[in-house]
Amino acid sequence: MTTTTLAVLVPLLPFLGAAAGLLLGRTAPGFVRPLAVLPTLTAFALAVVVAVRQGGAQAVDAATELTPTGSVPIELALHIDGFAALVAILVGLVASCVQIYSTGYLRDDPRYPSYSALVSLFTSAMLLVVYSGDLMLLLVGWEIMGICSYFLVGHYWETSEARAASIKAFLVTKLGDVPFLIGLFALATDAGSFRITKVLGTVATGGLDHPTLIALLLLAGVAGKSAQFPLHTWLPDAMAGPTPVSALIHAATMVAAGVYFVARLLPVFAASSAALVVLAVMAAVTMIGSGLAALAQDDIKRVLAYSTIGQLGYMTGALAVGDRGAAVFHLLSHGVFKALLFLAAGVIIHAAGTNSLAAMSRMKDLRARIPDAYWTMTVALLALAAVPPFAGFFSKESVLGAAEHVATGHTEHAPGAAGWIVLVAALLTAVLTAAYATRLWLLAFRGRGAEAPDHGRQPVVMTTVLWVLAVPSLAFGLAYGVLPDWFDGRDLAPTLTTSVLGTGLALTGGLITYGAWRHTAALAVRVPLGAVVAHPEGDAAHVEAEAIAIHESVYGDVAYAPDPADPGRLLLGPLHRHAAVGFHLDAVYATLFVRPVQAAASLVRFLDREVVDTYVSGAGAVPRLLGAAVRRAQTGNVQTYVSALLAGTVVLAVAALLVATGA
Repeated sequence: MTTTTLAVLVPLLPFLGAAAGLLLGRTAPGFVRPLAVLPTLTAFALAVVVAVRQGGAQAVDAATELTPTGSVPIELALHIDGFAALVAILVGLVASCVQIYSTGYLRDDPRYPSYSALVSLFTSAMLLVVYSGDLMLLLVGWEIMGICSYFLVGHYWETSEARAASIKAFLVTKLGDVPFLIGLFALATDAGSFRITKVLGTVATGGLDHPTLIALLLLAGVAGKSAQFPLHTWLPDAMAGPTPVSALIHAATMVAAGVYFVARLLPVFAASSAALVVLAVMAAVTMIGSGLAALAQDDIKRVLAYSTIGQLGYMTGALAVGDRGAAVFHLLSHGVFKALLFLAAGVIIHAAGTNSLAAMSRMKDLRARIPDAYWTMTVALLALAAVPPFAGFFSKESVLGAAEHVATGHTEHAPGAAGWIVLVAALLTAVLTAAYATRLWLLAFRGRGAEAPDHGRQPVVMTTVLWVLAVPSLAFGLAYGVLPDWFDGRDLAPTLTTSVLGTGLALTGGLITYGAWRHTAALAVRVPLGAVVAHPEGDAAHVEAEAIAIHESVYGDVAYAPDPADPGRLLLGPLHRHAAVGFHLDAVYATLFVRPVQAAASLVRFLDREVVDTYVSGAGAVPRLLGAAVRRAQTGNVQTYVSALLAGTVVLAVAALLVATGA
């Protein structure tokens, strides 16, 4: 087969698997698991073959016009360069691991057939985005992912949290997609085509008439899809869905789509210095804010969710300084270790027997009970904290190096201001990342919370997947010497200054967190509800009502107060309560947007009911009353009619006489 044919099969196979799974899910349940795993696994293998054939050489291009439009043509087009080939491998690997893992995690779930079909469709849509050579074709995959996320996040639709999270994810991402769609049309109008190669050719010749406006419109969609400030609030709530879905969304599909889109069309954004500075500020606020929020979360999945937001901030920061090689390198590295983190968290939750027991303050003695999750999550957390030689060190270092080159004027790919903004924010985030990674490890595996029931060994497919992902989480970063062949020749080797600085800050963050944990460990005491937490030295602190609502776990008439050994509370101090709720951004949005819209809707409903309905009812009542009056006059009695006629005649005669007399 030709490379083009194989590339077409890569997104097509998961789509066919999804269709077959939906059709046969009820009638032939025995085929559900093979239809979930085999097409995705085959697509992964074909993506590897396509990448090997492409080899980082000239891009594979193929196109056929879909239908005459009369203006800007829309084409079924493929454009597979080195970036696309490698990202497709990541998508296939993570999706295959998620499907295999889910056969154990959701083996007793009655809605598994629809779940697995939606995961396959989700995978197909992301692969379509990756390989697409036409912006309209890319938009199809982009929107299908939004629909799939709505259904998958709301998988446990019986709970109010899942229903609210799915609606929120859909609405927030659609809020960004509206200006995104306008930006796509504006870009195609300026370029005269939706073909990505033609758009980039137009940019190279300076043919864009409105580069800043187009870039900012597109960034709105990217912020929504990749959960960047200020449209990031949907991602932490999306943890209400099954944990494997979180791994898929956070590692290789939906949130990666926005970063990948900017990387593919980076010359469009680089045509506007203002757009790059806006992107740098967005990345900086996202990195720092999410790092602080992650340090205050108790739910292990919400910690990982804010971690994803921050790591995506690193990628957008690399794009803001004009280095798509560093951005995609970190996207690949992050995709592997973040999938491992979520799937290991799924093992922890599965061991507790419920999707709701994810609070780290409730965990105890998990290190001995789930050794596979313990060791593999330790590897993934070291990669997340960018400790050498784990994968995250090399990819994060490439981002720091790119920002440092722009900030110090060694390259002119982006404004120097963007370089300094990204560099300072990334270094500060390195401290925060190591701090919350260390905190998660300490509370999850060395915590003093309530011991959950032991549900025995986890399914082999789940633990096997963890070890499969642990290998690239450890070793993928060492491939930096090979990747330039696929990355436009970009040198990804670590630089001495940023390597020492970044690693030193990461170790500092980890050691400070460990010291804070040791200092406060003696405060972990068991208390009744509403009681006082006694300090070993004699002073006392009342348990905060808000903290109890977030952290406590009730067992009969006894509760575990917020873990006094939580180093996050000590490190953040008064900032902790604000960081725990995402700095009240949801409340701000509710005040600025949700409540005014609800008030306007109430006003419209009042006007419709009290004004419009009253008018309509009145318009119908008047003829009805007149008809009733006329109906009463039609008695059918001749004597009544004659009497009325005579009375009328008398009245007219009297009136005529009065008029004549007056005249």
